[in-house]
Amino acid sequence: MEPVVTPAQMMQIDLLAPNLGASTETLMQNAGYAIAAAIRLRFPPCRVLVLAGPGNNGGDGYASARLLKNWGWPIAVAAIAPPRPGSDAAVAASRWDGPLVKPERKRVCRADLVIDAVYGAGLSRDISPELAELLSEAPRLVAVDIPSGIDGTTGAVRGFAPQADVTVTFEALKSGHLLYPGRGYCGEIVCADIGIPSAAMAKIAIKTWRNTPTLWHLPLRQSTDHKYKRGALTICIGAMAGAALLAAEAARRVGAGLVAVAGPPPAIGAPAGILFFSQGTRGLLEDNRRQTWLCGPGLGIDRAAVELAQLLAAKRTVIADADALTACADAPERLRGVAVITPHIGEFARIFPALTGDKLAAARTAAAAIGSVVVLKGADTIIAAPDGRAAINDNAPFTLATAGTGDVLAGIIAGLISQNMTPFDAACAGVWLHGAAATIGPQNLIAEDLAPLLQRVMADPARFDLKISRR
Repeated sequence: MEPVVTPAQMMQIDLLAPNLGASTETLMQNAGYAIAAAIRLRFPPCRVLVLAGPGNNGGDGYASARLLKNWGWPIAVAAIAPPRPGSDAAVAASRWDGPLVKPERKRVCRADLVIDAVYGAGLSRDISPELAELLSEAPRLVAVDIPSGIDGTTGAVRGFAPQADVTVTFEALKSGHLLYPGRGYCGEIVCADIGIPSAAMAKIAIKTWRNTPTLWHLPLRQSTDHKYKRGALTICIGAMAGAALLAAEAARRVGAGLVAVAGPPPAIGAPAGILFFSQGTRGLLEDNRRQTWLCGPGLGIDRAAVELAQLLAAKRTVIADADALTACADAPERLRGVAVITPHIGEFARIFPALTGDKLAAARTAAAAIGSVVVLKGADTIIAAPDGRAAINDNAPFTLATAGTGDVLAGIIAGLISQNMTPFDAACAGVWLHGAAATIGPQNLIAEDLAPLLQRVMADPARFDLKISRR
């Protein structure tokens, strides 16, 4: 699994490392090597200027400058502020025997490449206008840890941040690397192992991960399975039937054995493998095989409110999306008892108007408040569980920004839950599969393209590094 830490947690890890056999000086030299190696791999020798801050980030910059100089690169260091006397950064600075220049605009403009080693991920204030002007002039930029001006916890821009071509960070990603707008400023992200002892990482309570297939396993198929054992999903259908049918087809493509819709048959055509039950929700609740329900896509707000209440009263496993979420605006208590909610940022704001600012913290707070997994959708979708676990997804391409793709996602998650995946694992897997399918799709992707693309992803587990659970 790929842990994601906060800057505060990384500071704790750094403080623990020396007592576990890794001195700060050694780690700084290793970080310098990681930066220099990343640059040598990606750029031809050119004029480099290091903008060095007063802390360990600046120390990493001095260490990388020494290596690049030894490799024959023309390089100079401009200290934004001197390191604190006696610090590891001061030791690294004392070993620099190359040119020291003033941090001036003309110096930045003359460079071919700037190493931004001013502030790391722990920045908690806006950068100065003078530094912003310097960084804005960089023709190409490699950021140490994170571009200066990006909040490493939230991804917010602190006044100004430069656009990096490459960001080199160490040991673990910070949440600010994956959350927008910060993610958009990082360019290519290199996460380098610099020798921090695993025991130091183990002492930190990690509760956030990058959402990858290492985080969850897909259901195992067995020869003795039948359609109900493989997973029965029922979807409430309304006047805008296309949304429910998109969800239904997606659920089938991820392996649900029996997908049915409850409500009036749609006027539009539908795949032959989807069952229709015109008697609606109440009659089907008498069938105990129908434990998993998707409520909301295209249902209509008034009807969604009634259907959601019925399903929760019957103790069914419910995935709430679209109109079921709008029906709970300013009333999150109506969602208590659902397994997963899948709001986009607008729906989330209507349900939880007081939760603003830090997106990751807001999703966690909402999940704890309603006792459900929250999938807060976007380019940096967050999956948060009531117990505080969270995953940040980063594989969704821009092509998903089209009508109906959210209905497909709801269907994927519901289909996986119907196959006995836990709500958190199903939500993480669903979000990742959704992004992976879109990634291999066309530039002008539409929602209807996703179901067959899902089939291609799931049919090639080795290519996509998918893991299958053992029951």
